[in-house]
Amino acid sequence: MKRTTLTVAFAAACSFSLVPAVAQSASADSPATRQASFQSASAHSSLVGSAQSQSAALVKAVGLSADNAFKIKDVLKDTDGSTHVRVDRTFKGIPVVGGDLVIHRDASGKVTGHDGMFDGAITVDTAPAIPKATGEAKGLAAAKAHKKSEGLDAAKGAGSTLVIRVDEAGKQQLAYMVKTTGMQKDRTPSRVRSFINADTGAVISSFDEIAHATGNGIYDKNVTLTTSGSSGSYKLSNPNTGNYTTDSNNQKINGTTMTDADNVWGDGSNSNRQSAGVDAQYGADTTFDYYKSVMGRNGIWNNGNGARSRVHYDNNYVNAFWDGTQMTYGDGDRNANPLTELDVAGHEMSHGVTENTAGLDYSGDAGGLNEATSDIFGTGVEWYANLASDKPDFLLGEEIDINGDGTPLRYMDKPSKDGASYDCYSSSVGSADPHYSSGPLNHWYFLASNGSGAKTINGVSYNSSTCDSSSVTGAGRADIEKVWYRTLSTKLTSTSNYKAAREGAIKSAVELYGGSSQVCKSVESAFNAINVPKGTAACSTSTTPTPTPTPTPTPTPTPGTNAVTNGDFEAGQTGWTGTDGPITNNAGEAAHGGSWKMWLGGNGSTSTEYEQQSVKVPASGKLTYYVHVDTAETTRSTKYDTAKVQVINGTTTSTVSTFSNLDAASGYVAKTVDLSAFAGKTVTLKFTASEDSVSQTSFVFDDVVVK
Repeated sequence: MKRTTLTVAFAAACSFSLVPAVAQSASADSPATRQASFQSASAHSSLVGSAQSQSAALVKAVGLSADNAFKIKDVLKDTDGSTHVRVDRTFKGIPVVGGDLVIHRDASGKVTGHDGMFDGAITVDTAPAIPKATGEAKGLAAAKAHKKSEGLDAAKGAGSTLVIRVDEAGKQQLAYMVKTTGMQKDRTPSRVRSFINADTGAVISSFDEIAHATGNGIYDKNVTLTTSGSSGSYKLSNPNTGNYTTDSNNQKINGTTMTDADNVWGDGSNSNRQSAGVDAQYGADTTFDYYKSVMGRNGIWNNGNGARSRVHYDNNYVNAFWDGTQMTYGDGDRNANPLTELDVAGHEMSHGVTENTAGLDYSGDAGGLNEATSDIFGTGVEWYANLASDKPDFLLGEEIDINGDGTPLRYMDKPSKDGASYDCYSSSVGSADPHYSSGPLNHWYFLASNGSGAKTINGVSYNSSTCDSSSVTGAGRADIEKVWYRTLSTKLTSTSNYKAAREGAIKSAVELYGGSSQVCKSVESAFNAINVPKGTAACSTSTTPTPTPTPTPTPTPTPGTNAVTNGDFEAGQTGWTGTDGPITNNAGEAAHGGSWKMWLGGNGSTSTEYEQQSVKVPASGKLTYYVHVDTAETTRSTKYDTAKVQVINGTTTSTVSTFSNLDAASGYVAKTVDLSAFAGKTVTLKFTASEDSVSQTSFVFDDVVVK
């Protein structure tokens, strides 16, 4: 298993199926200094409290009258001291649904701009023409009508609030926001939100706020857990994250926290009730760690709090869902296949992150963006874990065979392969079910990460075409996920559409990586490729001139300089192409210098990984690099896992260095290779590693230099 610690405990898992401002220029190039800084729970609380005390000044700063007020929902702080204040808006004490904003301030507290779909004056009469009781009755009827096709068999009103509803187009309506609870035929809880025009009684919109999943199977094994308690009485509760897992005992109850005497949980079988609990806990903790380590977010609510996961919920329950406070997993058909696979946790708990950042509605364009966000970060969690028993990919539901023919539920490279999702954006996309209107953003994510065309990533073949027949160069999955998280957390609001997503993502790429970066260009070209219309945000069109006016793709390096682009890997994937994932700053293996390195292998399963780039070899023709090999293989005689350093000159491949599990050592070893035979030629420098199906071997390379 790569980049994770092994333990003797087994985990059970299954996979899943989902059913149906102020204008700001983003063209300036800027260094990558605008990423979010991690805030402790107390520091975050202090930021929110301080912003709330200044809310009246914020109202004035964005040009609104004193009839308006802001309630501070969240504050994110960047490493340069700037902040992004997310606010909900009221007018004469009435909530303005769709009027939420993100207000941006520099380090001195000065407002520099804001994002949101509606920031104008309220013009509707705030006195309703129909009584509240009538609005609630119509809302209950709307909920039943909305859920009819999905089999709502019980419903009751849960209250209503008089609001001003502003839709994506800016249309204002005084409305009753009616909340209705119920139960679907498959016993999934339902929480429908309906908007009823308070003057006419007409239904404005109605959508379910609980997204759910279905599937079967037990797959993942050998994961590490942090538990609480002591010998003889351990609890499946992580004191570091606050996440804990309960056994609902096949009833619709919260159940009790799972316990164990020896702290070895589960045996990988469905007959052992702990097995499902292990995967649920691992999924919750891994999702928490992903957001904390990768995005700088302190849990779902950004306050350090964890969540409960309920396993063995109800009887023969073929579903899993996030309800705003906790994860719930059924045991599947005949209670034989708990729905506790890692994708489920990553996807569903990311709905919680969306709810507590942009708050995207589950309808229209916003619904598709909401669902795709969970797909994107669910995929990110899977890659972050990088389990050998559930190898990460860009497919969803690939292990459960929900279609009965071995095909996955969703394809991020070409969403339409599922038979219902959209590949390309159009103005009609928002009328589709969010699971299908999510397709264009999923397509964007794959293109921006990996580029267009045919390719094999982690053993899976993809072929992603574009909607405008363009060619897209990928910038790497990890960087694109960071761009999308910043977009979600600092740019989007509840009614954001695909056009706002494009604007926000390009701005975010500029802030994180600079306007002339490959990341920004990949983000922009991928939105072009899915037909999202251009707005005002754009990457820089300027390019850095080459040292000499040579027509060759790789200029002759200046004597004494490194001919290898990004040989220390501190710029991530820049300059390198190959398998997704090996170039990383993951702390599981130390770098020789800095924090980034090329980490090949380490999977403990049959796999081949590589990274390469074109290099023009100077006259001296010397390759130097550092390599570290560690392995779980115990043999002292057999080369089960191997790595090679190769030089490809035209059709000829020369292997200049070889390594195996027998070369394992405690630290890095310096290597020098004579390349004088290739002097003056542009060759491909390739690092590749292959593992067998048993124990892992990691081949870590760093500080690659050709002079």
